[in-house]
Formats: sequence, structure tokens, C-alpha cells
Amino acid sequence: MGVRRFGRVNWLGMQTLAVRETRRFLVVWTQTLAAPLVTAGLFLAVFALAIGPTRGEVMGVSFLAFLAPGILMMTVIQNAFANTSSSLVISKVQGNIVDTLMPPLSPMELVVGFMAGGIARGVMVGGFIGVAMILLLGLSVAHPLWLLVFLAFGAAMLSALGIAAGILANKFDQIAAITNFIVVPLSFLSGTFYSIATLPPLLEAISRANPVFYLIDGARYGMIGASDAPPLLGLAVVAGSTAALVALCWQWLARGYRLKP
Repeated sequence: MGVRRFGRVNWLGMQTLAVRETRRFLVVWTQTLAAPLVTAGLFLAVFALAIGPTRGEVMGVSFLAFLAPGILMMTVIQNAFANTSSSLVISKVQGNIVDTLMPPLSPMELVVGFMAGGIARGVMVGGFIGVAMILLLGLSVAHPLWLLVFLAFGAAMLSALGIAAGILANKFDQIAAITNFIVVPLSFLSGTFYSIATLPPLLEAISRANPVFYLIDGARYGMIGASDAPPLLGLAVVAGSTAALVALCWQWLARGYRLKP
């Protein structure tokens, strides 16, 4: 294939798509940015009132300090997934998906453009919640760079998963089913509220096969400096999982799978 008139990479097209996806959630910031902050605060408040006073230290820190990075990452990945999946499903339901497929954007450029919006939403939500936790709980960040890397990979991985889910789903109830039966269980059963070292051997092995566990564990290492798995191993797992999901989305978009009549 020859060089396109705007170059091998349509930077302007990708930027335009990324800006559109970012503006989508900024317009309704009370739902996309403020609501997750309230939800995370409620999680911490409930656990603090119900368990906090009686629970001892976990991994050498207080239970709330242990819990905070898990809730932080859980909120980031759920919002990143929601941004990309909802964008595609809304376009399908409204019948304007062609407006996204017709511009001179390659399948990989479409993936990058959609993911940019999901990453932006996930990182912004994570930033707001992280600052609030530091200020209100008096937490310190043990390894800031590690925390930022895992937050970015978490948003990227679930943004790619959201694209795949948006391609598969044709209705809102289908995307809700994927969220309720896949995304939420993966995030809840990945060490968000507990250390997997306390699980029976079989359940611990199953948890270690869950890529989301390494996101939660990596965020925990970045914030409190302790983890159930080596951070480099976690980084390799999430990077490989993200690459695999991006490749899947690229292939489906290149074929027009469930997008073109």
C-alpha cells in the first residue's frame, strides 16, 4: 500500500478522534469524574466503619492504607472500560458508527484514538481519587513512578477490552452483561479487598492467572511499597495482556467484525 496523502500515520485524524472521545466524558463530568470519586469514598467509608477499627495491619500498614490502592485501581479500570465500550455501543444504537469507520483512519489508528479517550478518563479519575486519598487519609506514595505506570497500563488494558466489548455488543444490555459478569468480578476477585496470600492454594493460583490482579498489586506496590507478586512480573503480565487485547481489537476493526453490514 502506498503512502497516504497525509503520511503513513494520520496524526490529525487520531488526534481528532482522541479529542472527541475525551470531550465525550468531560461534557458529563459529574457522571464520569465526580461520581467515581464519590463511589470510591463510599467504599472506604463503609470499610472504615465496618471493619477498620477491628482489623489489624495488612502487609505492614493499616487496613485502610492497604485498601486504598485497590479501590483506586478498581475505579480506574472500570471507568476506562466504560468510556470505550459505551462510545462504540452508542454509535451502533444511534446508527452513526459509519461516521467513525468512514474517515481515512487505519484500524490501528482507530484503536489508538479510542484508547486515548479511555486512558484519559481512567488517569484523570485515578488522579482525583489518589489526591483525595493522600489528603484525607494522610497516605504517602512509596513509589510514585510505579504507581503512575500501573495506572496508565490499567487504563490502557481496560480501554482495549472496552473496544472489544463494544465491537461484540449491539445493545446496552449486552454491554451491561459484559460489565457485570466479566469486568466487575475480575476487579473484585483480584485482591482489591484482601491479600491473595491469605487464600487457599487453589484460589491463590486462580487469582494469579487474573491479569487484573497484577494491576491491583502493582498499584499497591506503588502506593504502600508492598505487594503479593514482584512488580516486574506484574508489569510484564499487564503489558503482554494489553498488547494481546490491542492486537485483537486491531484485527476485528480491520475485518469490520460486527461493525459493517
